Amino acid sequence: MDLGYLILKNPARVHSFELPFGKAHVFYPELSDSRSAASLLLDIDSVALVRGRSQSAGEGSLDQYVNDRPYVSSSFLSVAISRVFGTAMGGRSKERQALADTVLEWTAVIAVAPCRGGERFIRALFEPLGYVVNAERHPLDESFPEWGDGFYYTIRLSGMQRLQDLLTHIYVLLPVLDAEKHYWVGDDEVEKLLRKGEGWLATHPEREAIAARYLRFDRRLTRDALARLADEDEPDPEAVEQARTSEEHEIEAPMQLWEHRIGAVLSALRAVDAKTVIDLGCGEGKLLKPLLQDRAFERVVGMDVSWRSLGIARRRLYMDQMPDAQRARIELIHGSLMYRDKRLEGFDAATVVEVIEHLDPPRLAAFERVLFECARPRAAIITTPNVEYNVRFATLPAAQLRHKDHRFEWSREEFSAWALGVAERFGYAVRFLPIGPEDSIVGAPTQMGVFTR
Repeated sequence: MDLGYLILKNPARVHSFELPFGKAHVFYPELSDSRSAASLLLDIDSVALVRGRSQSAGEGSLDQYVNDRPYVSSSFLSVAISRVFGTAMGGRSKERQALADTVLEWTAVIAVAPCRGGERFIRALFEPLGYVVNAERHPLDESFPEWGDGFYYTIRLSGMQRLQDLLTHIYVLLPVLDAEKHYWVGDDEVEKLLRKGEGWLATHPEREAIAARYLRFDRRLTRDALARLADEDEPDPEAVEQARTSEEHEIEAPMQLWEHRIGAVLSALRAVDAKTVIDLGCGEGKLLKPLLQDRAFERVVGMDVSWRSLGIARRRLYMDQMPDAQRARIELIHGSLMYRDKRLEGFDAATVVEVIEHLDPPRLAAFERVLFECARPRAAIITTPNVEYNVRFATLPAAQLRHKDHRFEWSREEFSAWALGVAERFGYAVRFLPIGPEDSIVGAPTQMGVFTR
């Protein structure tokens, strides 16, 4: 029943909306306390598509009236989603705002989407966003199987998302599937793409293809979009990193806490006999250097969302001057903790050192699935500040977090509750270890969870 509040459509009746190219209808084929489904049906008027279009529009008269647009999910459906579910796509709910802000489990079915790039391209678009993708390809004509398969798919997406994120992903990526739009594309489309792609497009592995196809391969618009996405992805990270380093040095450096963390993480990696390690949120490579120095680690990968941080890590590791044998052991990759990425799979261990506290709750939920369900390393080592210890830092004002970018800092009980819940959901065991000088009352300054399966 909550679904009606989220999309602002009463489940008791069918809702119809007039659009420039036809009608949209919303109805509920399934409704119960445990599971609900809403459908958006688009009825395109073929005559309305060409009404008022000049004869010099570039299409033959027959093609204007006879095409696949009334029967497929395309940019017309994106426009309908924006018009019909605009409030939900904006993340607003008058009576259920907390629910609108919550990450929920969704299944979305896109009926008959054209995609000449095939199933592989469909997966490349949606899997990095955390979805489990099932793409069913349809034959050209069931009555003539010898004609073979067409390029039309029914796409089923399953995943944990906020509703606004689910709708936005579909809104942007539908016209990307077949790189066709029913309207003229100009500078305002760049603004729309950046606005709708905020928070996920800048770090998407296929962002170049998405921008090019969304903008109908207009080179000028695509260059503009990609340049601005690069700026969004890197909002002066050197200044951000410098500020964080200054704060860290002022608060934690007297007890050499980073050295304690690195030592504890290395010990935990040796205890689980890890040979291959990926450091998620590796930053400038503080952990990567000691990992490379230990020949027990045969493969080391660092991943970060900031290109500049990766560049600094490359320089600090002297990667361009490494012997070939050493260079073969290390790799730096650009990526986000928010999206499923096959490059994260197959490692003995993943390390996440002082990272999770930078994630707001919806992103933390996405990260849990990316790491423990999708990447699924044999072991995962996570460290995070112990907020109880903050009272022992003489330079830290009361009730203030250690860094301005921290979304939260957990007590030992809170971290334990989160870690035990994650372990239970994803089939891991977890043990907890203190890092740094341990106080008899407030514990150690940093806490570590070692997850194993």
